[in-house]
Amino acid sequence: MDWLNLAEKVVNGYQCQPKEALAILNADDKHLLKVIDGAYFIRRHYYGKKVKLNMIINAKSGRCPENCAYCSQSIYADTDIERYPLVSKDTLIAGAKEAKKNKIGTYCIVISGRKPSNREVNQVAQAVKDIKEQLDIKICACLGLISEEQAHVLKAAGVDRFNHNLNTSESHHAYITTTHHYDDRVRTVKNIKRAGISPCSGVICGMGESDDDIVDMAFALKKLDADSIPINFLHPVPGTKLEHLDELTPNKCLKILSMFRYVNPTKEIRIAGGREYHLRTMQTMGLYIANSIFVGDYLTTGGQAAKQDYQMIKDLGFEVEENAFETQSQDFSL
Repeated sequence: MDWLNLAEKVVNGYQCQPKEALAILNADDKHLLKVIDGAYFIRRHYYGKKVKLNMIINAKSGRCPENCAYCSQSIYADTDIERYPLVSKDTLIAGAKEAKKNKIGTYCIVISGRKPSNREVNQVAQAVKDIKEQLDIKICACLGLISEEQAHVLKAAGVDRFNHNLNTSESHHAYITTTHHYDDRVRTVKNIKRAGISPCSGVICGMGESDDDIVDMAFALKKLDADSIPINFLHPVPGTKLEHLDELTPNKCLKILSMFRYVNPTKEIRIAGGREYHLRTMQTMGLYIANSIFVGDYLTTGGQAAKQDYQMIKDLGFEVEENAFETQSQDFSL
């Protein structure tokens, strides 16, 4: 297949088809650079040299009643992570100030658990109000399964974006968790959209799913019209159900990123958890496809030193983009 030709068609309005998406995942490694070249053509068209930075604060850790097989914060996992209730408003504000100082475009407030209580939603909302009064920074909340009413509370407080991942395909979902349904996740994303909050929803790859499942994920997110799509790669944590599952290679991860770019060309594609673990020395190649990364540590696993991320961006000749969600309408074609 002529990948650059497909990329040119995509930026001219063509919708990548499932069979073409599957062909990207199945492409021979000898064609990988051509696949990436096409993905970069699309990325450059919509995002130019910009890289958006995100930072997570694990605002409530552990004791989650869900049995998600990948998660170290589940009560079903035998892990030694730190466990604590929702942190104080001052701690959330201090984290936002640190993020702003480091040119972070989006500050992500994440709590563990199936769904937040109204008290927790109100606590986060008050912190967001105070942050917005002091700082020009985008706020993303990730609080679990929320109702439309709770989403409206967050919107009124100034939350710009809400993350709730589909995580896997509908057909593979029951292999990953049985304490909630795939439809619960879809419903949450729809609640977010109805409240007028920008939806962020992504996946975790490497959890035993098939290539067909990964393609299904990309098209499910296309149907949901998620503005931001974080692509996580399973970092197998000892004590979790998937602790022995380590089947991804750097090349496979690059094909997955590329496929999501071809299918969702205008969207923010973010290399999320597992970036350092799976891409290793190939991380720079990932930024020719994705236009967003996390800086710093993840929820319960460490990231690489922030200075390495900034140096990687500089070495690529790219630029940090601050405080901008809506770049989809821009055309950076050379």
